[in-house]
Amino acid sequence: MSLTLYFHPLSSYCWKVLIALYEAGVPFAPKVVNLGDPAERAAFQAVWPLAKFPVLRDDAHARTVPESTIIIDYLAQHYPAAVELVPADPDRARQIRLQDRLIDNYIHLPLQQVVSERLRPEGQHDSFGANQARGNIRQGYDLVAPMIAGPWAAGETFTLADCAALPALHYADYAVSLAGWPKLAAYLERLKARPSVARVLEEAEPYFKYFPLANAR
Repeated sequence: MSLTLYFHPLSSYCWKVLIALYEAGVPFAPKVVNLGDPAERAAFQAVWPLAKFPVLRDDAHARTVPESTIIIDYLAQHYPAAVELVPADPDRARQIRLQDRLIDNYIHLPLQQVVSERLRPEGQHDSFGANQARGNIRQGYDLVAPMIAGPWAAGETFTLADCAALPALHYADYAVSLAGWPKLAAYLERLKARPSVARVLEEAEPYFKYFPLANAR
């Protein structure tokens, strides 16, 4: 098997790539990495020096591809089964990439800031920064909600933007409830019912107890 994905089942950005792989039915070898294990970290750093998830190794093309958006773009370009994740039409592709970047930058990123604050040692918490990040998530919801164009982010076709939306909305809902954004909440439920998404959520379930906001509701 030429493709190997280095990931962790709890990582939200890894979910994004896993959804794309399952959605397209592209075969790959999963390689779960425990960054807390020095030997596993060192082996992963030999593949990608930053040791950040996810990373795709394509032995058939002798390429190492990091970063979730870039990985999905790469799959769409080089694996026919994944071509619909990023349409060939440049205008549609640009809109989908825009949605992807807005979701990552204005929902996913501030959510990670909230999580990071929760992980700070006692006495070093930053409640002001966490509240600011929650405000940014609300702004992200306001920005993205009107852009949902149908059952999926860009209409009738499941794309890169939907791969990005599921982990961002699923996790962010623990920091800022989607109850005030019914369109996004309904969209999230549709995403969860998608077989590729349901598979990712099922595989992550044993690890979810380690998510810092799991008991925040």
